[in-house]
Amino acid sequence: MRLHRPMALFTLGAAGLLLAGCATPAEEPDPTEPATGTAEAPLYDELPQWAKDKGTLTFAGDSHPPYRTVEEDGSVTGIDPEFQAMLEEQLGVDIEIDIASGLPAILTGMLSGRYDAFNGPVRTTEEREADFDAVVWLTTRTSYVFLESREDDFESEEDLCGIQISGVTGSVTETQVAALNDWCVSEGMEANTFVGLADTNSTILAVQSERVDALAVTETAAIDILDKTPDTFAYHTQSDAQGAGVDLLAMFAPKDNELGPVLYKAMQNLFESGQYIEFMEKWGLENVAVDEPLYNPVTG
Repeated sequence: MRLHRPMALFTLGAAGLLLAGCATPAEEPDPTEPATGTAEAPLYDELPQWAKDKGTLTFAGDSHPPYRTVEEDGSVTGIDPEFQAMLEEQLGVDIEIDIASGLPAILTGMLSGRYDAFNGPVRTTEEREADFDAVVWLTTRTSYVFLESREDDFESEEDLCGIQISGVTGSVTETQVAALNDWCVSEGMEANTFVGLADTNSTILAVQSERVDALAVTETAAIDILDKTPDTFAYHTQSDAQGAGVDLLAMFAPKDNELGPVLYKAMQNLFESGQYIEFMEKWGLENVAVDEPLYNPVTG
């Protein structure tokens, strides 16, 4: 029997984008200004010249099911390819995915121009908005996945304290574990030890081999893990009392490549046309949908 027992109302999340190139700093987009371009690609004319010349945008991505699942032939399936196809219709250029290893390498690679884009899920922060324009289109909470055979060890909120938790280095889950630790200490219990790894697959293997007690992932990933490995795992979702809150997940574009304003308008178009909510419903993401896209919400 598969245990599926979140402690609090759970949500799921998905991802962000970054695009890189050589250009001048972008100006704050005017939400009231209508998009220009052709009917086939309404925002093509607003792309920076380097993007038009290149004709193809390269999105970096790590192995992070169900956002990105890397198949044996090297192809990528999941949420990201379909999301990027909607962006292709808005921008009028093809999009390719280049698999990289871990968030730090992806962020560095985008800033150096190796990659043109990245779909997270990535939390927007003041530090990240110093380098990138952020377009928020998702929210998320963190879930803690453990072996179903250990369900007796995880019967209450307090059982999420004093354990070893694996997670992707630099991901939103790392900051959520820190918030959980604050709660644990305030309740007189031991803090957790966070074990940062390169990707989600590595965090799953760490739990299976019992090198750690649980892994921290978004709710989307937790559901995907349970569905793909029946009768193996269970999970609890971090509660508000434990500092979960609701994090903002965004697309990112380096501030010097002029893509931030274009991506913001693309998201506005997807919201206004109804494609956004249709996409969210198809992938079961209604609980993390936002009412409207946000542009650089942390720094303004």
